[in-house]
Amino acid sequence: MRRRLALLVAAAMALVLVAFLVPLALLLRTAAEDRAVAAARIQAQSLGALVATADPDALRLTVEQSNVDADHPVTVYLPDGTVLGAPVTATPAARLAAQRGSFSVAHADGREVLVAVQGLPGGTAVVRSFVPERDLRRGVTRSWLVLAAVGVALLLLGLAVADRLAVAVVRPIRTLAAVSEGLSGGDLDRRAPAGDGPPEVRLVAAALNRLAGRIRDLLRQEREAAADLSHRMRTPMTALRLDAEGLADPGEAARMLEHVGALDRALTAVIEDARRERDAPACDAAAVVAERVAFWSVLAEDQGRAARLDLAPGPLPVAVAAADLAAAVDALLGNVFAHTGEGTGFAVALSAAPGRVELVVEDDGPGFDPAAGERGVSGGGSTGLGLDIARRTAESTGGRLHIAGSRVTVALLTDR
Repeated sequence: MRRRLALLVAAAMALVLVAFLVPLALLLRTAAEDRAVAAARIQAQSLGALVATADPDALRLTVEQSNVDADHPVTVYLPDGTVLGAPVTATPAARLAAQRGSFSVAHADGREVLVAVQGLPGGTAVVRSFVPERDLRRGVTRSWLVLAAVGVALLLLGLAVADRLAVAVVRPIRTLAAVSEGLSGGDLDRRAPAGDGPPEVRLVAAALNRLAGRIRDLLRQEREAAADLSHRMRTPMTALRLDAEGLADPGEAARMLEHVGALDRALTAVIEDARRERDAPACDAAAVVAERVAFWSVLAEDQGRAARLDLAPGPLPVAVAAADLAAAVDALLGNVFAHTGEGTGFAVALSAAPGRVELVVEDDGPGFDPAAGERGVSGGGSTGLGLDIARRTAESTGGRLHIAGSRVTVALLTDR
């Protein structure tokens, strides 16, 4: 934008300078011609006065003396055919001047100035002076060079002023772009300076600041709503805990209490996650996946499921919070237990690749519905949010989720 503004100003100034300097240059050339012709005419007229009064010998001496010091030698054609001064044969213009009077005529190599002296006894005398082309153009080239230098200087000055004006416009816009980029990256504290730039840019900055504040308020309300919803589940969970404690079988009671405790910890994590500000999270994927697979392996053993785990040597840092990654693993493994029959085995693999870590969860079941992966869509009668949790976890790091049959691949970018 800065370059475009400078080019626009340069083009406008160039047009103005051409419209001003070209006529001025032509005027200077015309003035130089008129000045040279006027000087030759004055010289010819001064000799014309002598032609009418002086005797031939005195006139001859005067003309010769005048040609010695003059820039343009003159020739006097007397009525009797005598030629005084520069020996130039009478031109058709000189013969015409003897009949019609004084005038000047342009030639390819200069201009001929003719002054008729009438009232002589033998007829009309003609005083001729010739101004060559170099004298007609004397000083014009230098004047044009001065005009060109002035034009270039004005153009450069205009470009400098335009560049400063462009900077005054572009810098606030770049600041707005940087603030917008920061907001899109999750830095909701970023604000644009409201006093920089033209009035229109200031209006945009004020609107962007209001939008950032509104987004922050909406996110805060959303977090509080999620935390309140999770907190409401405390009451039915307490009832479950009491029912588990009242079981007659101590082993069954202990197992149920363990599950209730896990649910309680999950709800606590949801509340804390909803209320915390996300700021550059990171965790060891190998440790999180190993811990969650170990948790689900207990249930897999009860249901006769073969659980296979293939972990690359850790640590494997990824740009996601441990709680979020654990929720994604739980969602994927929960789908296995919810949508496949008992005895169906599954495998979990975690491998490292340049710049990313890939988590693969695969089971021996029939595979996912083609619509799986879309939020709220499920082919198994569930809410359809499990795969969406894994997808959002992957996308929060810049990665992606891929489904192929019963194989789910979650690509997580590392924080290195």
